[in-house]
Amino acid sequence: MGRWMKAEVYPLVGAMAFVTSMCIFQLTRNVFLNPAVRINKSDRSQAVLENYKEGEKYAEHGLRKFLRTRPPEVMPAINHFFSEDK
Repeated sequence: MGRWMKAEVYPLVGAMAFVTSMCIFQLTRNVFLNPAVRINKSDRSQAVLENYKEGEKYAEHGLRKFLRTRPPEVMPAINHFFSEDK
């Protein structure tokens, strides 16, 4: 019996599993936390929701607040190594 999947395909399957999990995370986050998504009937009946505080809380989440205090560099050590004068 042969294998049903070649070993060369494993990185692709891993990448697709990661991307799929990120999509599921984002969709779940939007359904449960986004103030613009209205699941129950009483919220859907209102044309405009006056929920500015809830929207601000959704937009300014903890990760975004943390990243504002960090320098906008992906790899500071490598940037410093290549940018310093020798």
